[in-house]
Amino acid sequence: MKVPQESLLLRIFIGEQDRHGHQPLYEAIVLRARDLHLAGATVLRGSLGFGLSSRLHSAKILRLSQDLPVIIEIVDSAEKIESFLPVLETMMGGGLVTLERVRVIHYRPAQGENRVDPPGVG
Repeated sequence: MKVPQESLLLRIFIGEQDRHGHQPLYEAIVLRARDLHLAGATVLRGSLGFGLSSRLHSAKILRLSQDLPVIIEIVDSAEKIESFLPVLETMMGGGLVTLERVRVIHYRPAQGENRVDPPGVG
């Protein structure tokens, strides 16, 4: 799979407790991105943050319930990211979605890693 040097970074900010059906929203988004053959996705868990409601989300030990911030980052061609946005819209309730232009410098499998392309890709 090739990613053009001039690509887009899709960044999705949600809460750890957000759901899509029976599964965590961040997991559902990543699995859907993989099903649609996007180049890759990374989920980052934050230790502190707040959003539109200004409610603080923290990883402090004494908190019994945590709804920590989660960021999902996906980089791919503008066409593939743009076609993923309507899918994402159907999955999300609240949250923040941003797009940035990025220049891809390096995208290839690690040495010794077996690359497996999805059917019809490659």
